[in-house]
Amino acid sequence: MGTWLNSLRTRTPQEGFELAITLSQRGVVYTQPDADIRALLRPVYSTNADSLIAVSQVIAINFQTVAAANDYWARNSPC
Repeated sequence: MGTWLNSLRTRTPQEGFELAITLSQRGVVYTQPDADIRALLRPVYSTNADSLIAVSQVIAINFQTVAAANDYWARNSPC
């Protein structure tokens, strides 16, 4: 699949969240590389509340990882 992730560092929490989503999506592609099978499965999980919650949990875990790598953006925090 080649190298595509050079760093977990992002400028803002928004960029960090978007990176977390990308990490989650890429995890699915690595796990199931066949696009046809992913397309076949999408209608099943996209209408299942438990599946959607699980997806949200994976994104949240990835966001925690990205946030920690960015020192929780503490240096640029307005607080």
